Amino acid sequence: MEGNYPMMNFITKNKNWLKKILIFSFWICIWQWLYDRVGRDIYISSPFHVLKTLVQLWKIPDFWKSVLFSAYRVLCGIFLSFLFGIPLGFFSAVNKWIYELFHPFVVAIKSTPVMSFIILALVWLKSSNVPIFICFLMCFPIIWTNMVQGIKSTDQKLLEMANVYRVGYSEILRRIYLPSVRPYLAAACATSLGLGWKVCVAAEVLSLPQNAIGTKLYNAKAYLNSEELFAWTFTVIILSLLLETIFSKWFHFKKNASENRMGNKIS
Repeated sequence: MEGNYPMMNFITKNKNWLKKILIFSFWICIWQWLYDRVGRDIYISSPFHVLKTLVQLWKIPDFWKSVLFSAYRVLCGIFLSFLFGIPLGFFSAVNKWIYELFHPFVVAIKSTPVMSFIILALVWLKSSNVPIFICFLMCFPIIWTNMVQGIKSTDQKLLEMANVYRVGYSEILRRIYLPSVRPYLAAACATSLGLGWKVCVAAEVLSLPQNAIGTKLYNAKAYLNSEELFAWTFTVIILSLLLETIFSKWFHFKKNASENRMGNKIS
């Protein structure tokens, strides 16, 4: 039976891939059916035409430049949201006054339409910085909220025991707070990666910076080029899924490595 484990793992992995391919094929068929029903390329393009346009775009250096600059803006916005959201979320969780100070601000951001912030940012900032600012502003409440929840969910008995034994504050942060906060921050990062792409591209469509996916989307819409419009939209979806997958793999790898280290220390 022991020799069958690698074969079973191989079959399980192939089943997962087969399942994903079947699901993808199902939605492609739905897309093709809609195209056949509508019958007008200006409203909806066929999957084949979109794929053909996407392959043509891949051959153009300007395509990759736009992708890289848009990805840079998304990552900058998410980095800034973590840079400010983590410390402010931590202090908000441990101090009631700081929480009451920032909570209305976070609620206001969540309640305000994204387009309102984009229009205001167009007045305040350069067009190239608007997507970064909007990405930061939309992702910050997610990071802040998850950080607050993670700190508040920390086992109070562990904190009391650490105080009794006079454990150093750095050790409390590393051994108690960090394991409690890690899953909340992982969820926040996964959500921010998906949301960041959407709001960043939306800001690019209105601000029209150079070398941006949003600018290419706007130009495709202006010239009624639906194949290119769908191709760029498909590109955003692929990039968003790719970043989320990379982060998920990295997080699970780090988690398993940490668990293995803890297991080795115990043994």
